[in-house]
Amino acid sequence: MTVITPIVKPVSHMQLAPGSTVTIPNVSWQEFESLLEELREKRAARIAYSHNTLEIMAPLPEQEIPNDLISDIVKTLLKATGIRYQPFGSTTFKREGRAGIETDASFYIQNYQQAIGKRRLEPEDPPPDFTIETDVTSKTTIEAYKAIAIPEVWVYHKGMLTIYLFREGEYVTSETSPTFPDIAIAEIIPTVVERAWQVGTYEALAEFEAQMAEGGS
Repeated sequence: MTVITPIVKPVSHMQLAPGSTVTIPNVSWQEFESLLEELREKRAARIAYSHNTLEIMAPLPEQEIPNDLISDIVKTLLKATGIRYQPFGSTTFKREGRAGIETDASFYIQNYQQAIGKRRLEPEDPPPDFTIETDVTSKTTIEAYKAIAIPEVWVYHKGMLTIYLFREGEYVTSETSPTFPDIAIAEIIPTVVERAWQVGTYEALAEFEAQMAEGGS
């Protein structure tokens, strides 16, 4: 009788091609926590966890430029409108025992003072006021966002920015951002990102900052 012994390798040994996604079902919360501890700073991929399903996504190189640029645009707008904030970058937010999501970028505004000096988030800490995703979100990602209840999520995908607002347990699309109610965010972001592909990120951001300084939106 032949005995088949399964080969078990740490997830950190996975080599994912850019743009690919791996979904692993039946992952317990304890296993998810252990995975986060195993990966730590070695991780280049993004993760999402919800309903015992773990999803690991390897971003495409061209997703990184919009991600950094959109974050810089947000900081410029926050400063221009006098809104205090604390950025938290690409951070893993968790709802104990239920869900975990690693955002491309995140910002605390209402609770920015609570976020100052934080080196690691605790279960009782509030979620950020809004986050940025530079790729289409999967069902696992969306369910994780619902569990964590991040009020505002921006998704930049294929040259378009979609704003999602958390309302009564679900995400609904919105034409405007509550963070910047008087600014045409959904028009500005794609325009500046497209400009960056033409003249470079530095020049595109400099042009945008000059426009803001002149009072344009």
